Formats: sequence, structure tokens, C-alpha cells
Amino acid sequence: MSGGFDPLVPRPLDLPTEVPLTGDLTSGEVAEALDEAKILAAPGTQTDPPDQATLDAWRKQLHAWRSGALARYGTPTRYDASEAQWANRCFTVAQTWLWDELFFDFERQAFTPERFLADAQERFGGLDGVVLWHAYPIIGIDERNQWDFYRIPGLAEAAATLHEHGVAVFVDYNPWDTGTRRTGNTDAEDLATVVRHLNADGVFLDTLKKADPEFVAAMEAARPGIGLEGESKLVTERVADHALSWAQWFADSEIPGVLRARWFERRHMQHHIRRWNRDHAAELRSAWLNGVGVMVWEVVFGVWVGWNDRDAATLRRMLPVQRAMHRWLTDGEWTPLAVCEPPVFASTFELDGVTLYTLVNTSDEDVTYASGPGTWVTFDGPLQHGEAEVIVPAQGVAALVHLSEGAALPAEVADVHFEPPVRDSSFPHRCAVRLSAPSWTGPTAEPATVSALRADVVEVPAGEHVLTVRHRQRETGMYDGAPYVEEWKPLPPRLHDQRTLERVVQIPDGVRVASWEVSAAEYAQFLKAIGEAPDSDVDPAADHPATGATFARAREFAAWAGGRLPTEDEWQLAATRYGFERRTPAVWNWTESEHSDGRTRFVMLKGGAEHKSEGSDWYVDGGVQSPEFALKFLLPGLGVDASPSIGFRVCWDAAEREQH
Repeated sequence: MSGGFDPLVPRPLDLPTEVPLTGDLTSGEVAEALDEAKILAAPGTQTDPPDQATLDAWRKQLHAWRSGALARYGTPTRYDASEAQWANRCFTVAQTWLWDELFFDFERQAFTPERFLADAQERFGGLDGVVLWHAYPIIGIDERNQWDFYRIPGLAEAAATLHEHGVAVFVDYNPWDTGTRRTGNTDAEDLATVVRHLNADGVFLDTLKKADPEFVAAMEAARPGIGLEGESKLVTERVADHALSWAQWFADSEIPGVLRARWFERRHMQHHIRRWNRDHAAELRSAWLNGVGVMVWEVVFGVWVGWNDRDAATLRRMLPVQRAMHRWLTDGEWTPLAVCEPPVFASTFELDGVTLYTLVNTSDEDVTYASGPGTWVTFDGPLQHGEAEVIVPAQGVAALVHLSEGAALPAEVADVHFEPPVRDSSFPHRCAVRLSAPSWTGPTAEPATVSALRADVVEVPAGEHVLTVRHRQRETGMYDGAPYVEEWKPLPPRLHDQRTLERVVQIPDGVRVASWEVSAAEYAQFLKAIGEAPDSDVDPAADHPATGATFARAREFAAWAGGRLPTEDEWQLAATRYGFERRTPAVWNWTESEHSDGRTRFVMLKGGAEHKSEGSDWYVDGGVQSPEFALKFLLPGLGVDASPSIGFRVCWDAAEREQH
């Protein structure tokens, strides 16, 4: 238990809603309660499954509820528009940090969408959409607002490349961003500008279930047919103007149930997602039975939560069928639990005499499912006549297509083949490694300049040091591992509370850390030395800290001065000693702490800053911090890391003392 709840157990609001088998579900309180359901629960249990009469009664009640809901809210019409049709084909979407190392090359400082898509094609069977995640968790470091983080050179071209490969582009909207620079426009006006600039197809509504009608109208004007997708369950009333929604933290019934929003409007696309799970089998099975998609989110705000080989292979099995038989999923006659033979279940989707069976297996052993007589497509060989058998893999999915007498094999189905399932469900761990600073090949400072910079230092002695590091528990985690594993929605106090960790570090020869941050005037000297024009607004005699320097440029200054940036541990040790000073205004300090796990680069910032973005816990920590406090800062490229709230100081290894 944590904070009064068990994070490994679904919350009451995550649980499926029971469907009464008797009574009027076209109207009344019970019907309106079903309007709010995440999943409409199926009757029975695996050990006591429902009989055919019970299933018939359950399906009758599902249809009654839908009929009543259509009477209450009207038949959604936006799905009829040709420009909106893309959304109901958008089965698999990746939530992608702009600076994911598959999407961005740090050495070349260039976006690499083709590399990202190639990886997704190989491992998942391709993507239908990508959410370009841009600001959180680094927004709040200074006054830049969420729109500023989309003003990136080359991003529009990267979005165009995604479109060229048939992949829809979503942008992210953070409604909680109210404490940064204001533009004088409404959020809808600023977001519309981003939508037009990137030619976005959809908007992800971060932290929202739905958008206000006025907001919807503004987005539709910016891009007719735009898809709006909220982060949690969408109320039935708003399915009409939100073409997509997350099925996030939806707990299913023991006998698989029905997604309420999908049952109400078959063209409404939902994406199953449990962001901290390492096992996605349940999400995939529910998506398969309901004819919907999944969210592939392998890097959650800098934390690796990659998919295992079994689940990736399951998705590769699903997508060719879903894409080829899309019409069956949206227009066909859907019969949930047409097969209810625990541990095997199936939905059927019938159109023009052709019936798709989406089979799932909830057990840990393979099960052979035997069909009735007929003509069958098994996706692994020629047509079968008579009874057909198909192996439904453990925790996985399979498919059959039945052709009624006189029905032709659909062209969409003829070339679809199931690849074999994969058994390995072990988590593909990644560990972040510390990266060394690149060698400096530029000029070096004059001896007198170096002597002046080294004149005032704090000695950190050699030896072993035990440090207590304080940090706020954010979704970014810290050095390695996920902050949450297999948890349902993390809530305070497990989110945003203060934590500590212990670090044992070795300082081999001792270091001398500059007492003060590099000043703006000193930084101007460096820029002049490398042939760049200093900021014309910088006072040559200014002693305020140099800011607006990228992490790479701060490293270069340190190398020019014959030293390097202090590590986060050296910085902390120096900061607890006499003589360590802060310039005014106080700013965060870069440290020599670049890490990478192959997908995310991050550094540790120390010291805090006078700047503080108010109004949301989602912002970066603001205010001056104690020496023990560390901020994991996801490293962006293309100069986005340069901030007026971040400066730096230099250190020199004690072993080099005699050389100067």
C-alpha cells in the first residue's frame, strides 16, 4: 500500500461496468451510468462462463443501451466526412519525444524520421500515427511556453517525411501551461498556428478527457477533419466530435468485455495504453476483440519501458489483418463473444458473407481452436474446406475468416499472412551509460586568462565520498530504471513527492571547482576567441552568470579554459565547502553528467534558479535549491537546451595543477 491505495491494483474508476441482463437500458439512471463506462463488462467467469442464453441476453442489452444512447446524443456525423476518415484507420500510434535518439541524431544535429519508422516497421509492423511530444518534462526551466518548443528548425520537414510514409502527425496540447510566457492569443489560436505549420492531422489533449466545443471548432477550422484524442475515457456525448480517445488504464472483466465508446460508434478509434506496464498482452487482446488500436510508448518522458518480443510480435500479427479488413471492423456486423470457450474468446465481424474471427487466448498455454464446417482462411496456407484448426498462442491472438456459400475471397485478405508468434516476454532492459565529452580541437585560452579563471577555486579532496541526493519524484525517474513498474495510474504521494538516493563516488586525484559560475564577460571572451560575436547586450564588465549556452558550448568553454565541467557529484561536494559562491541571478548549473540509454540523453542540473514557473506540478522544479538537489534534464538538440536559467562553472583536475 502507498498513500492509502495499492498502485498494483486498478482503481474503482478503472474497473469495468456491469451490464444488467434484465431491465430497460434505453434510458434511466442505469443507462446513463453505462454512458460513463470504460469497458462494458461481460457476464460470468473463466471457471463459470456464461451459457448461450446469458450471452444472448447480454448482447441484447448492449444493443438496447446503444439505441438509447443514440437517442440521447444523436448519431455522430463527423465520421462521415471524407477528410476525417484517416482517424478510424489509425490503429497504432507512437508517443515520441522529439529528441528520441531514433528520431534525432545528436552527432549530426538532425531529425531522422526514416530511421525511427524503419525500426517501428521491423519490430511492430509499422505505425499509423506519431505524437510529436515536445515540451514536458523540460518546460518550466525558463519563460518559454509550449508553443516555443515547437519552433524547431527542421521539424516541419520531419513531419512532412512522416506524411510521405503514410503516417499521421499528432501534436501535443498542454492545457496546464499557464505559468510561462503569454502570447496575447488564446491557446486555441496558438495551437492552430502549430497545426497549420506542421500540417498536423491530430491533437493529443494532454491531461484532458475532452476539449470544449469552441476549442474543437477552432481546431476544425485550422485543419478540417482533425482528430482530437483525450488522455482518458471519453464520455459518450463527446464521441461525436472527438474521433479518437485513449483507453488508458482500462481494466477488463474476467470474460473480456466491450469498449463502451467503440460499441457506441464503430468508427471511433481507441488506443489501449498502460504506460508503465512491461506486459501488454491484455491491452492487445482487448484491442483485437474490439477492433481498435494501441499506443506504442517505449520511452515515457525519458524512462525506457520498451516492449518485449512477444508483445511486439503479437502486434505484428494483428496489424496486417486490421489494416486489410478495416471495413469489417467499422461496417461489419459485430458479435462480441461469438466464441466463449475459456480460455479462448473471439469477436466476429461479418460483411457481405465474409466473417472475420478475432481470437484471443488468456492462458499461458497454446490452445488449438477448431471451427465449424465451411470454407476458411487461416492466414497460413491455402483455403481450408470443412473444419479448420488454428493455434491461438499463449496470451496471444489468432484469426480466421469464414466465407459463406457464394462469397468471394476479398482481395484485401488474399495477401495477408500471419507470422509465427514469439514466446519471449522478458523485459528488454536498457541501462544509461555516462558519455564522455568530445575532444576539443579549437583554440585554448591565453595563460593569463586561464590563471584568472583558476584563481578562485574550491578544493574537493580525493577519496570515497557518500552523497545524499534529493530529487522530486517525476515521471522522468533518475539514473536507471522506471519510477513505476506495472502500476496503474501513479498518484500523489507516489508522484511529485520528495525522494532521496545515495551515491557512493570516487574522486581519484581531487578536483578544483571554480568558486563562481562563468560570467557573461568571461563567456564573451571565449566567443570572441572562437570567432563568434558576443551578445551585443552583454556588458564587458558584467559579473552576472553566463547563460544561454548549450550544454555542448559549456563543455567547449571549459575545454578552452584547460578544464572541464564538474560532474554532478563534484559540484555537490564543492557546494558544501567554504568558498563556493553563486552569481546573481542564481541559475541552474550544467554538470559533466551526460547519459544515454540509446534512446534518451539526459544531464543532471544542480543548484536551482531564481526563475520559477508557477501554476502546475508538471513544470520543472523552480527556485534556488540546496546542493543536494538534482534535476534530471532531458537533453534536447538544435540549441533548445540553451536557457537563460542555466549557466555553468569550470573545474580542473588536481593532477593537472603543476601544468599550469
